[in-house]
Amino acid sequence: MFSKETYIQRRQLLRERVSRGGIILLPGNGEAPRNYPDNAYHFRQDSNFLYFFGIQQPDLVGLLDIDAGEDWLFGDDLSMDDIIWTGPQPTVHELGASVGVTRTGSLAQLQETLTLAIRKGRHIHFLPPYRGDNKLKLCAWLGLTPDMVAHRISVELAIAIVSLRDKKSDDEIREIEEACEIGYRMHTTAMRMCRPGVRERDIAGAIEGVTLEMGDGVSFHSIVTQHGETLHNHSHNGILESGRMLLVDAGAENLMNYCSDFTRTYPVNGKFTPMQRDIYNIVLAANARAFELARPGILYRDVHFAAVRVILEGLSALGLVKGNLDDAVEKGVHALFMPHGLGHMMGLDVHDMEDIGEKYVGYDLETERSNQLGVSNLRMARRLQTGMVMTDEPGIYFIPAYIAKWKNEGLNKEFINFDKLEPYMNFGGVRIEDDLLITETGNRILGKRRIPVTVEEIETFMAGN
Repeated sequence: MFSKETYIQRRQLLRERVSRGGIILLPGNGEAPRNYPDNAYHFRQDSNFLYFFGIQQPDLVGLLDIDAGEDWLFGDDLSMDDIIWTGPQPTVHELGASVGVTRTGSLAQLQETLTLAIRKGRHIHFLPPYRGDNKLKLCAWLGLTPDMVAHRISVELAIAIVSLRDKKSDDEIREIEEACEIGYRMHTTAMRMCRPGVRERDIAGAIEGVTLEMGDGVSFHSIVTQHGETLHNHSHNGILESGRMLLVDAGAENLMNYCSDFTRTYPVNGKFTPMQRDIYNIVLAANARAFELARPGILYRDVHFAAVRVILEGLSALGLVKGNLDDAVEKGVHALFMPHGLGHMMGLDVHDMEDIGEKYVGYDLETERSNQLGVSNLRMARRLQTGMVMTDEPGIYFIPAYIAKWKNEGLNKEFINFDKLEPYMNFGGVRIEDDLLITETGNRILGKRRIPVTVEEIETFMAGN
């Protein structure tokens, strides 16, 4: 937890940025049952509640009265029956005091407060709920039906919170760097374990163990697969085979729930084939191009286009792509090989604030989302600012079903040598991902040590040297 002054200041800034007045309602998360109520998933607090209140306990609700300039924390103190199972816990008043909140009440008092505010015609600001139980609580508190909730979301609150959370403080950067150090340990552990005959699940289990030893678990379900052409492949059922490549996309949360997110792809036997080396080095060049360009004032959409241009240049040199590359980019030819965007924001969420809505986080009035092939999946297009934390994750994937679709439909056939793609149908995919901080003069890679990334570094590391 940061100092209570940090949370006091954050709440004050939020009140100042919601000019409409009224009440800001920030529910924390409750326990989420796995298969019956008493068998819950590992508790993860809501990130917006964490940002403004910093408390890790379930079943709490924060309330900011904009007009009165007051902060409230609502929740129920534990009963003796609860304490038997959990041990003694701080009272709601004690929890509030730890983050500079002196006004506290029970959940019944929260309902009374909201009912009175509704009767007075006060505006109640809330964010889109991503959990069903929180959506039902909002309905009960505010007298809404579930289908009404989406229409009552406060756009002003969403924009205000994004404007505060999208630029990280020095304290937050230190926490993210700690998560990156856990990420370094995860990925180097995976590299050391990678060899023919090892199960994917052995590596997935080992790297998750690292996150529990050093932090609060994984920041998302780890991708550990020889089938890197499937972008979100969460199956860990394969046995590693010589001649294949292993893609590991994984990250950690530290004890303050700040995140890291890295991807590395490397040969199972520790040695790149010429084909693997060629494709890998194209992706690495695209990754490097993004680092060259990312700085305050540049649109991340433009960084994305620069990276995919590098990919098309590399594929053209191999004879897989042909024609004018400017026209190819405009037509979205790169989407056949890289269907996703270059990256996303990262912080208290691995895809930071995307629960609020991508249209508020990655886009704005300057950068409305495009439906164009090759751009529609771009999560972050906005102009970069000092303090933003971004991922840089280009990739090349050979997806047989997708290639067959384009070939059968004749899509962009003037730019693609489909016959020359045949030897790549069992290749899989390559993705390289690092986390970067936008600085006043450019950017820097986050983490004390960069995970081995060049062909030479990877082969040397996997050889045990």
